Amino acid sequence: MLAIGRALMCEPKLILFDEISLGLSPLVIKNIYQRVKQINSEGITALLVEQDIQRSLRAAHKVYIMQSGKIRLEGIPKELSQEDIRKAYFGL
Repeated sequence: MLAIGRALMCEPKLILFDEISLGLSPLVIKNIYQRVKQINSEGITALLVEQDIQRSLRAAHKVYIMQSGKIRLEGIPKELSQEDIRKAYFGL
């Protein structure tokens, strides 16, 4: 939360979030994702790199699933099937 606050002090147009749920309690993760949505709703672009697929899909406007540095799937979350996501994520 401190890092997010410090980033916001610079009045950015874009904030990059990398693995924001890693090692945190579920309550803290929920709070951070709420703040990311709030930040985005205030006109700041948020780029989120996350392994928690389901939570990421709920938060994202657009999704890019990468494997070994290559984009395997992209699209709007509600238009992507769970099967397509699974195949892209696990390289099947």
